[in-house]
Order: sequence, then C-alpha cells, then structure tokens
Amino acid sequence: MSLRRRLAAALAGALLLPLLPVAAHASPPAQYTNPIAAQRADPHIFRHTDGYYYFTATVPQYDRIVLRRATTIQGLASAAETVIWRKHTSGEMGAHIWAPEIHFINGKWYVYFAAGRTDDIWRIRMYVLESSAANPLTGAWTERGRIVTPWDTFSLDASTFVAGGVRYLIWAQQEPGISTNSNLYIARMGANPWTITGSTTRLTVPTLAWETRGYRVAEGPAVIQRNGRLFMTYSASATDANYCLGLLTAQAGADPLQASSWVKSANPVFVSNASTGQYGPGHNSFTVSEDGQSDVLVYHDRNYRDISGDPLNDPNRRTRVQKIYWRADGTPDFGIPVPDGATPVRLMSYDQPGRAVRHWEYRARLEANVAPLADSQFRIVTGLSGSGTVSLESTNFPGYYLRHRNYEAWVERNDGSALFRADASFTRRTGLAGSGTVSFEAANLAGYYLRHRAGSVWVERDDGTTAFRGSAAFILE
Repeated sequence: MSLRRRLAAALAGALLLPLLPVAAHASPPAQYTNPIAAQRADPHIFRHTDGYYYFTATVPQYDRIVLRRATTIQGLASAAETVIWRKHTSGEMGAHIWAPEIHFINGKWYVYFAAGRTDDIWRIRMYVLESSAANPLTGAWTERGRIVTPWDTFSLDASTFVAGGVRYLIWAQQEPGISTNSNLYIARMGANPWTITGSTTRLTVPTLAWETRGYRVAEGPAVIQRNGRLFMTYSASATDANYCLGLLTAQAGADPLQASSWVKSANPVFVSNASTGQYGPGHNSFTVSEDGQSDVLVYHDRNYRDISGDPLNDPNRRTRVQKIYWRADGTPDFGIPVPDGATPVRLMSYDQPGRAVRHWEYRARLEANVAPLADSQFRIVTGLSGSGTVSLESTNFPGYYLRHRNYEAWVERNDGSALFRADASFTRRTGLAGSGTVSFEAANLAGYYLRHRAGSVWVERDDGTTAFRGSAAFILE
C-alpha cells in the first residue's frame, strides 16, 4: 500500500478546546485525553443513573478488584481507587482475578469476574459479587459464588445485556471436544443475576486467521444495541500485538439464543496501528458520553509492540477511550486506535450535512461516508506558527497537517520551514454561518478561510455571501 494511500489510515487525538453548540445534523465531539488509566486491563465503564461513571479493570497483580467513580469519563483518570474485594488466601477465587465488570440489576450492584484456585491457578471459572449499597465503593459485598455452566471447564469474561425484555449472560469458555482456548456462549439469566437457565448456545468458534494468532481465542464479549441491531464485539488471538476485536451482528427482533441469528464479520473491526503507536487493542466495553449523544468505546492496549516473555506478565496494558461513529447503513465504525493524548474530531460541513473534510492522495476533499474513517479525523493542536492559532494534524499520519498551497488545501508532512508552519496555521473563529459552527481563517492570509467548493477544500477570501459562509462553516464531530 502506497504512502499516499496509507495517509488515509491513522488520524491523531484532538486538543481539548471549548465545545460549541452543535447543529442537529451532526453529533458533538466526545473529547478525552488517553490513556485514562495506566496498568489497567480489560476495562469496564458503567454509567449509572446517579450521575456517576463507575470503572473497574484487571490489575497486573491479578489479586483484587478495584473501583473508581467520577461524574465524567475523564475524571476517572484521577479518581480515587477503592479495593472492594481481595482474592482468597486458599482454594477457589485465590488466583488470577481477571476482567471484572460492574452492572446494576434490579436495584443492586453486581460484579462479574473470573478467578483461579490457589492450588490450580489455571482452573479459571466465573464468579459474582453483590452489593445493595447506593455507593458500591463504600458498601459491603457478598460473594454469590460461581456461575454454573454446562461444562466445568475454563470459563471467563461474563457480561450481561437485556434484549426484548429478557436478560442474557454472554461469556467465553473452553468446550470439551473443541480444540480452541475459548469460544463464545449465550444463555438466559435465571431467577437471579448469577444463574443461567435453559439451553446454552455456542455463538462462535475462532477459526479465522486473525482469531487464531498465538492462541485460538474468542473472549471478552460486549453488546451495544443500535439501529435495530445487536452488535457483539469480542477479542481474538493472543494478548500481544495480535489481539484485536471481532464483531457479531444480529437483528434486534431475532432470537439471540439462535446461533443462526448472529453473523460474524469476516475481518477484525479494530486492530493494532503502528502509525499511531497502539498495539493489541481489545477486551472492550461500551459507555456513552456525558451529553448522552455519543457512544464511547472503552478498551485496553499497549503503546509498544514487542513484549519480553509471556504477555500476561507484562503489566502495561492501559485503559483508553474514543468515540464510536455510525455509518449510513447503521453499522459501527470503530476506526483505528487513536494516538495517545487528546482524541480527534471531524470537520463536518454545515451546508452539506453528512459530509466531512478528509484527505485523499494528500488533497483535502469533502465527502460523505468516508472510509477509512481516520481519513476524516484531525487533531486540533496549538498552531505551528505559535499561540493564538491552531493546526489540524492528521490522525492516521501524525506529523502531516492540513495546509494551504496555491489556495488549495492539502495534508502534507511538516517540513519544518517557516512557510509550512504559516500555511498550516489557522485562527479558529466562531463559524461564519453562526452559532454552533466553527470557521478556520488562514493565519497568513487575513480574511481567507477554509471552505469547500466543487468537492475540494480551498482557502479563499470571504466574499460575504450566504453561500460562501455556509461552505466555510463546519461542525466539529
């Protein structure tokens, strides 16, 4: 793949700037600074009706379950962490405390987690804690014991969701007679949130090349329901740079207990990205932004590829978040793992709803249904020509910036020259189309603005017309 084509795949995180009101035809940005938490793997963030986000994850010592809470997702990064439970000193639940998830069900808190035994650390099974306290960080927790499945085998990563008024449990397990490390399963929940009832359905077995690198793994299922469908992400392959996300999709009206209701995507939907320096993204959960208008992907990865020894002994998986985008066909577009730092935005056209500024063969264009998504994501940073200005850095090609040349807008590598720095710097203005929009005036050409014309992006003089001002106004998404 050429550098030009690859220039379309890795856009970076965005400077946290004051957010403007957003017009109805674009969703607001969901801007955060990654990572959210160092040395916290298998992250799960739950937004509760009490106004708090609750966060739990695997700690590298595999010996305890921790919780944080904050009123914002970013606030979880600095929130105090409370140990709500520690491993047993002998017997069951005495080793490998993995992948806790926190849920609020029927007025009580539940934490699902996996654990081994002190005398057999690889005898991994699923367990449940319960608390009736309003604040789960300060309340007492009761052990509700093991989740019993049809086979007494390696099992982990229990999660739960409700569809059609029915609560289901989903999990990963090693099934006798199938030579894989783990497959995905689903069953109805029973009379309480730690039992299942009725038949158990095998949803998928890892057989594809990207599911079987290092190990034959399908684990960490998580469900998000949108646009008349159920989307179940899961993690595949070894927990090094090969780790990635797969996707199963079912229609909302279909029976989730029928394996035939679910269609597996042929390719992974979220993978390592060398350009952005992110490796082994996986074991995700879903939450929503503070304004409730954006879905947020929560996951872990590492910021280096090569690991010494067993990846399970490497402590440096970090919790990260980024906005999920939705394609015109209603399916999720996770994009790429964005660089560390502030998350990126898209520049959506004000007068042509649904169309975004993107780069293609270095030229800046305005298009709908941009693929790959990262071609239309930019990091808004302090301007290359100095304070008071901003620059727009490509997410999938860090070090490349939106700049004007001969009045045309291009995405090109910063060559360090004074001319480039000036051409790639803009003054951010309240949008020429009015409240809820933003415009970018060239720092070295007063009165000239980024605008779209004939499908391309230019820097041209504001002629005061309604048409110009509509084409020079953007909504940050």
